[in-house]
Amino acid sequence: MNRPVVMISGASRGIGAAIAAEMHSAGWALSLGLRDPANSPLPASDHVLTCRYDATDPDSEHAWIAATQARFGRLDGLVLNAGIHSAHSVLEASEAEFDQLFDVNVKSPMRLSQLAWPLLEQGPGRIVTIASLSGKRVKSPGSGLYAISKFALVGLTHALRQAGKDSGVRATAICPSFVATDMGRAASGSDGGDKTRPEDIARITRTVLELPASASVAEIPVHWGVEDCF
Repeated sequence: MNRPVVMISGASRGIGAAIAAEMHSAGWALSLGLRDPANSPLPASDHVLTCRYDATDPDSEHAWIAATQARFGRLDGLVLNAGIHSAHSVLEASEAEFDQLFDVNVKSPMRLSQLAWPLLEQGPGRIVTIASLSGKRVKSPGSGLYAISKFALVGLTHALRQAGKDSGVRATAICPSFVATDMGRAASGSDGGDKTRPEDIARITRTVLELPASASVAEIPVHWGVEDCF
């Protein structure tokens, strides 16, 4: 397998599907983690592997990593994109919702990083977390619980950067504000016409994945307009 290989979680729609299309057009081989592999944005082929991935099921993570290694024998990039949203303030949130957000938005990315690390070290490869500007600031009361999980995801990214200091595995958090996806439109209460496009985030992700280990980028905040320093 001469093509570089990237794993992308949550690739069935929105940002994940756009990243899959961008990396496929750039000549990368793809291993797509999907809750339902039948909903893949690209048909399965020699260069496109579709696997079941459920962020609340560690067994599915182990199986996805094993299938990727068996098919391609290498891993050059890991895009941790799968995530869920919450519109509750920290005063409204239940412990069950808190646990669910952290299971999907933080714990699963950490587990996948641990499992993929031996393969990434061989490259060395790169990890990209699709975080959020809500991981940089709390914009409103209703974004509070979601922001806590995204602050933790940005923190995880920095921890991975430190862990890869000597091996050359680099990690970058991409932190967009509202993106014109189903989740972004629901969260913003608008049709998304003026918002960042999923394809924009995909292009940024490709740029990061194709950088050499000598270029370490910690965070990339993305906004469709102007908000303070973002």
